[in-house]
Amino acid sequence: METSEHLTALTAEGHALARAAREAGTDAPVPTCPGWRVRDLLKHTCMVHRWATAFVVDGHRTYRPAAEEPDLDGDALLDRFTQGHRMLVDALRTAPDGLECWTVFPSPVSLAFWARRQAHETRIHRVDAESARGGPLTSVAPPHAVDGIDELLAGFHARAKSRVRTESPRTLRVRAVDTDAVWTVGLSADPPLTVRGAAALETPADCTLSGTAEELYLGLWNRAPLSSVGLSGDPGVVALWVENSAVVWS
Repeated sequence: METSEHLTALTAEGHALARAAREAGTDAPVPTCPGWRVRDLLKHTCMVHRWATAFVVDGHRTYRPAAEEPDLDGDALLDRFTQGHRMLVDALRTAPDGLECWTVFPSPVSLAFWARRQAHETRIHRVDAESARGGPLTSVAPPHAVDGIDELLAGFHARAKSRVRTESPRTLRVRAVDTDAVWTVGLSADPPLTVRGAAALETPADCTLSGTAEELYLGLWNRAPLSSVGLSGDPGVVALWVENSAVVWS
């Protein structure tokens, strides 16, 4: 996807997150994030948006920890979220194409990385806010869902810190039935190795997950049960994923 598409999505998702959070109220529990209330969700996203903005604006070449958020609640917290989201969007829209800064995992283009990462970060937390509010979720278009699956499998879980490991090698195939997207994830004692596209079909799979891109996106990001998508083969492979794949802030 183009950087401009991610920026458009980041803008819309931030507005939707704020709207759902306001409708839910900051004391509402967040079913998709056990133990959190909407205020915790907003504080976390405020922190992440400002943290990302600093890399884009200041061009830090090495990791910098996020600053602690002030102890706000209610309208003041919602206003801080709205301000930080706007700052992030503005920073990305005005950043030079040749921006070079630290990224969470390797990327040849820093600006494209941060636009993509923050679009998905904000979308997933918009889902959280809408789950706290109740009612239907805003739909995720297939191209965005496919991109988010790819970021998760080939980005986050290619890192050494991925906990999806097994002493007995297994393969997980993920197939989006409403697109031509398919991935095969090799699981072993090392970080998962993901192969995309036609090459992914060259390796036999121990387990295959099949569903719409949106269903798979929400399921693999632990925002919907993977039992809601089609499963063939060894269910233990899916159990391994569910138990170990959560991406947590650190």
